[in-house]
Amino acid sequence: MKYLCLIYSNEQVLHTAPDSPADPECFAYAQSVQKSGRMLAAEPLESVSTATTVRMRNGKLSITDGPFAETKEQLAGFYLIEARDLNEALQVAGGIPAARVGSVEVRPVRQLNL
Repeated sequence: MKYLCLIYSNEQVLHTAPDSPADPECFAYAQSVQKSGRMLAAEPLESVSTATTVRMRNGKLSITDGPFAETKEQLAGFYLIEARDLNEALQVAGGIPAARVGSVEVRPVRQLNL
């Protein structure tokens, strides 16, 4: 089953912490998940200041600079993984170094029947 691990952190903390996405520990962990065969994709995101939020209401498009809501933690990146079950996905998420300074939300990916 596929799981999406969404990494949330305060941007200032995440990018100045010793375990920032550019840190060798983060890179090594991503490589270990890749080598285990569970990694489907993983990417860090640009700063929240580059975000644009799009809404469609009553046929009218609304575009707003920035994130959807002001929060202390921002979406910083993700891992898309393959895991046997939620417990295995949680173990992978718990090993993500950014979980020490932020949080990792784990969600099953729904299958689309196209």
